Amino acid sequence: MTVPTNHPGGAASDVRTVADGYLDALADWEPKAAQTIGRAAPVIPDLSPDAYDARAALAGRTATALAASAPTGSADRMLAGALADRLAAETDLHDSGFTTRLLAPLATPVHLARSAFDDLATDTEADWALVADTLAALPTALAQYRQTLARSAGRGQRVARRQVLAVADQCAAWIDPRRDDFYPRLVARYPGGRSAARLAAGAAAATTATAEFEAYLRTELAPAAPEADGVGRELYAITARSFLGATIDLDEVYAYGWAELDRLAARMRAVADEIVPGGTVADAMAALDADPRRRLVGLPALTDWLNERVAHVTAALDGTHFDIPAATRRVECRITPAASGVMYYTAPDPGLTRPGRVWWCLPPGTDEASTWREISTLHHESLPGHHLQHAITLTLPDLHPWQRTLCEVHGYAEGWAHYAEGLADEIGLIADPGERLGMLCGQIWRACRIVIDAGLHLDLPIPAGNGFTTATRWTPELGVSFLARIAGMDRATARFEVDRYLGWPGQALAFKVGARLWQQARDRATRTGLATREFHARALRLGPAGLDVLAGALAEEGTPR
Repeated sequence: MTVPTNHPGGAASDVRTVADGYLDALADWEPKAAQTIGRAAPVIPDLSPDAYDARAALAGRTATALAASAPTGSADRMLAGALADRLAAETDLHDSGFTTRLLAPLATPVHLARSAFDDLATDTEADWALVADTLAALPTALAQYRQTLARSAGRGQRVARRQVLAVADQCAAWIDPRRDDFYPRLVARYPGGRSAARLAAGAAAATTATAEFEAYLRTELAPAAPEADGVGRELYAITARSFLGATIDLDEVYAYGWAELDRLAARMRAVADEIVPGGTVADAMAALDADPRRRLVGLPALTDWLNERVAHVTAALDGTHFDIPAATRRVECRITPAASGVMYYTAPDPGLTRPGRVWWCLPPGTDEASTWREISTLHHESLPGHHLQHAITLTLPDLHPWQRTLCEVHGYAEGWAHYAEGLADEIGLIADPGERLGMLCGQIWRACRIVIDAGLHLDLPIPAGNGFTTATRWTPELGVSFLARIAGMDRATARFEVDRYLGWPGQALAFKVGARLWQQARDRATRTGLATREFHARALRLGPAGLDVLAGALAEEGTPR
């Protein structure tokens, strides 16, 4: 089929023709790719071993064709660089076995299959029919991924036992009637009609399939899984390079993490003194938690706070610091018990038929929170973070459709969102010292991520006299206590965090390393006299890319034009 390039100026260039062909072929396996080109596709992708092999082969063929192409301008060069980087990352992750053995507490194929239901509309009978179709497809998807995991295990490619059991526990929580009971609870919202029988059968089948997948993890995969959590320098270098889209000096980044801990701890002490004069950071946190003005109880109050704060931030940013396109300006905030204590963002669909959404996943049984702890995460996930970046990217006509919707680079996206947390304070979105302490908790948390993630996976020594711990080597339990003491996390969230680092080696670097690049690029641009607002506009117009590609584009003649 012919894929529209959405590029003003006539026929597709050589590079864009390669990208068109890649997107067209990718739509056979990737639902978002199918949506992007207007092709009907199942909501849950094919997770079979054959599908993973076919995607890897497609990446190889496309990389060869791309290398033979001839970019004809800056937009072509950006597309070629971004696509080449992502194809190389996909190939490296597949060849190392990382992609086909992935089990972790967050964002694995298992989670994506469950979360596929979050953005399905439920307004019409046709909407509910699609929900029923997706429920019916879930058992096949889990069976396919079981085959993929089994094949990887047969090749000696296994994740640590901790990760296997973490996903098993989450599967159990999703179908536990006392905790989530997700699928029956989903179909219970159906008002009645001709899809009732299919929805009920689908919910039962999805629940059974999830239970069977949990049992497979516990009884077959976990017993033979290795106990060692760290993946070692060879695989870590591959995953870090892939998540960042950049080659970095791992030891330099580890040292940078420790330096950031020192800097941020000093700032936190200064802000804490504004809240409780003469007190410690812990004293200030306790005072903020005890302040009833900062405490929300009940799901309606939590939801209202999310939506009201996002609306306030949107109004404060639009037309002053950024120009937010009207088509993507709106963001919805929702609360779900489907995960454990995290907030995350889902972008609008390629056709812009639904808005971007911020999801706050409260631990089961929890319906209260302190706003001072959450404000920086809300800025990260909504504006000026993830939603703002997607709101602009999705409406850029010069970007190839693959760039707009499928070029996903953790270092770019998480780097921007983490940079945006500090930007929020800089432009006046942080209301008082309490919220500023919350922002700094988020900043120091990301510094902790660097030293814990790299330290655990690379077995790096803890520097003597660091001022934070007297331990000499990292362990998962030390990582949990470190986050609880230094970043002020509750231990359950801290444990989830450490398990996440262990399951996604190198991904935790994306936040601070990415933000560092954004800040360095801005510093270079503003030294030439460019206003901050114009820098943001020009940089975001380049579209998503690996950090090395982005840095090259931003450095070209000082700043992008």
